[in-house]
Amino acid sequence: MTEALIHAGVHTQSKVNIHFMDSEDIESNGIGRLSEMDAILVPGGFGKRGTEGKIRAIQYARESKKPYLGICLGMQLAVIEYARHVAKLDKANSTEFDADTPQPIVGLITEWKTADGKLETRSEDSDLGGTMRLGAQSCPIEPNTLAAQIYGAQVNERHRHRYEVNNHYVDQLKAAGLIISARTPSEQLCEMIELPQSEHPWFLACQFHPEFTSNPRTGHPLFKSYIQAALQYKGEK
Repeated sequence: MTEALIHAGVHTQSKVNIHFMDSEDIESNGIGRLSEMDAILVPGGFGKRGTEGKIRAIQYARESKKPYLGICLGMQLAVIEYARHVAKLDKANSTEFDADTPQPIVGLITEWKTADGKLETRSEDSDLGGTMRLGAQSCPIEPNTLAAQIYGAQVNERHRHRYEVNNHYVDQLKAAGLIISARTPSEQLCEMIELPQSEHPWFLACQFHPEFTSNPRTGHPLFKSYIQAALQYKGEK
């Protein structure tokens, strides 16, 4: 992730200053330090620890119109934050953090078709590595979205995760204004989300890991767009 941001800096003629923050510190002491930042990124991860601090950071990015990029867990938490504070689903959570949540916005899908066509069954007790959605997958992108501006008509990126946005809630989230800008063609799983640019200049999150395909020679279009948004935000302060 750090290297992908540095690559994007090279290709936007800028030096990216990365400030790592402990989300548990945000839980204890608030979001004050975030006011000094020009953009916010919540990366992938596993487990409950620090997730409420990350959600507070995402809420701050959304409400302050500061550029936000969420990757893997960072997308799932962005969906949970939006569900709680915009879609009025106050108990929204992931079954990874609360198995008994009454509003499982994010959960473990029980069946998944692998790249070679085999049907894989998952459960809470399954081996972590053996039940991940792994590898590259192509899916179409909704036209006239920020994702389409960055990637074009299709995205093909690599994955490494177990939990997915619950399709049962997608219509409610969309009705509340969330844009689902990319979904897998077969299972219709959420791959990218964003806010309308009329409401937020640059708020985008993805389930996949774009940092895996960044390199110094060409960078990566998603990270380059994110750093350009941060530069614009800095210039307008």
